[in-house]
Order: sequence, then C-alpha cells, then structure tokens
Amino acid sequence: MSAPRANGYVAQNSRSRTWWEIGIVLSLSLGASAVYSIVRIIDRSTRDIPLAQQSATINQSASDRPLFDLVYQLLGIAFDLAPVALVLWLLWRPAQSAFRRIGFDATRPGRDIGSGFLLAAVVGIPGLGLYLLSRTLGFSVDVRTSGLDDYWWTIPILILSALRAALTEEIIVVGYLFTRLRELGWRPWSIIIGSAILRGSYHLYQGWGGFVGNLAMGILFGWAYNRWGRTAPLIVCHFILDIVSFVGYPLAVLWFPTVFISGG
Repeated sequence: MSAPRANGYVAQNSRSRTWWEIGIVLSLSLGASAVYSIVRIIDRSTRDIPLAQQSATINQSASDRPLFDLVYQLLGIAFDLAPVALVLWLLWRPAQSAFRRIGFDATRPGRDIGSGFLLAAVVGIPGLGLYLLSRTLGFSVDVRTSGLDDYWWTIPILILSALRAALTEEIIVVGYLFTRLRELGWRPWSIIIGSAILRGSYHLYQGWGGFVGNLAMGILFGWAYNRWGRTAPLIVCHFILDIVSFVGYPLAVLWFPTVFISGG
C-alpha cells in the first residue's frame, strides 16, 4: 500500500512544484507587468483627467546624455531577456531542446515567416482601427511608442526593443505557459483564454482599449499555437507589428496629430 501513496505524493508534489515554478517565472516577467498595469489602470481611472487626455510612453529615454542613454537601453533589453533564457532552460530536455519543444527553430523558416506576415496583416489593420476607435470613445490613453531623442542609434534600439517584446511575450506567455498548463492537465481553450487574459492584463496601462485588443490578439495567437505548435510565426508577427508601431510612430503623429497627440 505504500507504493501508491508514494506515487500519489510524488504526483502532487510535482504539480505543486510546477505551480510554484509558473508563479516565480511570471513574477520575474510579465506577471509583474500585469500587476503593475492593473494598479495603473485603477490609478488612471480614478483621476479627474479622462483617460483620453492621459498618455503612456513606451521606450522612454533613460538619460539626457546620449552615450549613457544608449548603455541604459542596451542593459534594459539584455536583462529583460533573462526570463526568456530562464524558461528555455526550464523547458530543456536531454533528448529535445526547448527551442524544438515550443517550435522556435529553423526547421521551416519559409512557412514560419509567411505565416507571421499573414498574422501581422490579420492583426495589424483591425488593431489600429480598434485603437483609433477606443481613443475616439475615450477608452484608451495616448500611447506614444517612442520617447527617445533622435540619435544615430535610435532606430536600431527600437528594432531591438521590438525583438525583446516579441521574444518575451511569445516565448513566456505562449510557449512556456502553454507547455506547463498542458502538463497540469488544462484543456486547450482554458489555456488559450487564460493566456489571452494575461496578455491583455499587462497591456492595461494603455487603457481598456489596449486590454480588449490584446485579449483578442492573445486568443488568435493561442489558437494558432494550439493548431501549429510553433511560436516562430507568432514571434515574426509580433516583431513586425512592433517595428511598425515603434519606428512608424513619428510618422503617425505627423499624419494624424489629433489622434496621436493627447489633448490634455
């Protein structure tokens, strides 16, 4: 009778360790971002200033000295990728690399890139439309995707920042989280919805429109990963969207100043 009890204890202990692992990983990465964003949206929503007249800046300058600003930007990107390295290490198996497990390898580059561009087209245009609508209705803040001054390194840093966001979100929120929740016995759509809610939550700093848009994007990405078993197309898509957003922001401000510049 001792063997079944021992096996049951091992199974329960394994589940407990998995939950603790998930909690630690998220607390070091996007789970912490979600908590801060929830507090921030409460703060924003309880101010006298309407959401539409508030702003949020991504890729902010860290110093008024160009050289040190560059150093700070590079350090920030490098350290933000540490949780990505951590989850890849946690997912690694002796007979199968973590890259292979989550479909982030070079076995089908053409299809991954093509699927990524297709997803970007599907997500990008409706996403921009939703942002403009939510700004008009007052549900979103003015999201400024670059607060950096114009230096020779500004565009390369914005591209690296886009890559950081794509790797962090898709490898942790999709590749890692889907793998662990499957091991815990979650059903596919429970995982998809849970992952999408997390994605929407850490974008709440943008306002309710940011939450809804990223929730929808999370559901689409979760469905695609569940169907394809690959994070590579999602990373390509996310990378494309963020490059367009980060690098194209100055053009958007120039062309649509009444939309992209806060009236407050």
